Amino acid sequence: MSHIPYTICRHGTYYYNRRVPKHAVDLHGSFIRYGLSSDPVVATTYAKRLSEVLEPSWQSKHSVSFINIPAVLDSFIPRLFALSEVAAEYIALKNIQPEPTLVAVRTLIGLVGDKDVAEYCRDDAKAFVRYLESSSNKTGTIRRRLASLTPILNYAYAELDLDKRNPFSRMIIKGEGEDSLKRGVFSNDQLQLGYDKALSSDSQIKLLMPLLGETGCRLAEIVGLRIEDIDLENDLIHIRPNSARRLKTRNSERTLPLVGYARSAMEVALGQSDREWLYPRYIKDGKCYATHASNAVNKWLKRDFGGLTAHCLRHTMRDRLRAVECPMDMIDQIGGWKSVSGIGVSHGRGYGLEQQKGWFKRISL
Repeated sequence: MSHIPYTICRHGTYYYNRRVPKHAVDLHGSFIRYGLSSDPVVATTYAKRLSEVLEPSWQSKHSVSFINIPAVLDSFIPRLFALSEVAAEYIALKNIQPEPTLVAVRTLIGLVGDKDVAEYCRDDAKAFVRYLESSSNKTGTIRRRLASLTPILNYAYAELDLDKRNPFSRMIIKGEGEDSLKRGVFSNDQLQLGYDKALSSDSQIKLLMPLLGETGCRLAEIVGLRIEDIDLENDLIHIRPNSARRLKTRNSERTLPLVGYARSAMEVALGQSDREWLYPRYIKDGKCYATHASNAVNKWLKRDFGGLTAHCLRHTMRDRLRAVECPMDMIDQIGGWKSVSGIGVSHGRGYGLEQQKGWFKRISL
């Protein structure tokens, strides 16, 4: 407790231990020593609260008010946060996709327990990393899991006014990046072959290939499309959040033109949709199950295209746009990527639809 002012520990109990200013001695005596708790986290919270109440009453040397210390502590309920509670609150406030965060939280709780956030330490973080390494996770996955936990604890420390270093930050992962594999991309011949197969098959699952490949969208963005987000009259789709699925980032909300195979595939897919959703089979109980769609389309793609997946289509789109010298901030806008080109790209309204359509036509098959 040395980092908490005016607190000492005697025989397992923490005490508030403070000399009283001379002008307040008549009301409080020359010294305050008051038992707080045997729990260091609870004692920390009580000590901070007591200082917050006492110090303002001592500021003026001419009008010192008496503070009833037992009443202050009896009326104060320390706000202690279990990790699971903080995680749920953080996800709700940030309105982020819950599953990546919850996977990391459940893993940590399974290893060291659902403790108060102030009790997690560096050894817990090391145990977390060791477990993920022993479970054959790639270093990139381990870093993402850590990145899910770090902001939760930062949020909790700020809410609880804790002066504590985040034990999950600045973790070193042995061999980080050395096990990463560069994601493959489709050739133009593979794309055209796959698109033709998809359109001739009348399979809504296979239609995801041209819908993803010719828009650059994430799979959940297409699978979670509402019918009202599709404007075939003007050859447009509106990627925006809805009740069944959120979007990954703020930059993800955008409007894209439907050109070539994407326009044809959308027309066929709409014939197999219902009045509300483009892919109703993956909307259940008000949630979009994009992972199920990913498993289905990847089974076909991996078999016919040498292990390539639906996400490879998104990387392929980026390469195709680079190949025709499309500006980087236009590429970021099309794909809904967070731009790293500079602060200026976030100013203004961005590129118009006609400009986007021009670049789509340049890479159209």
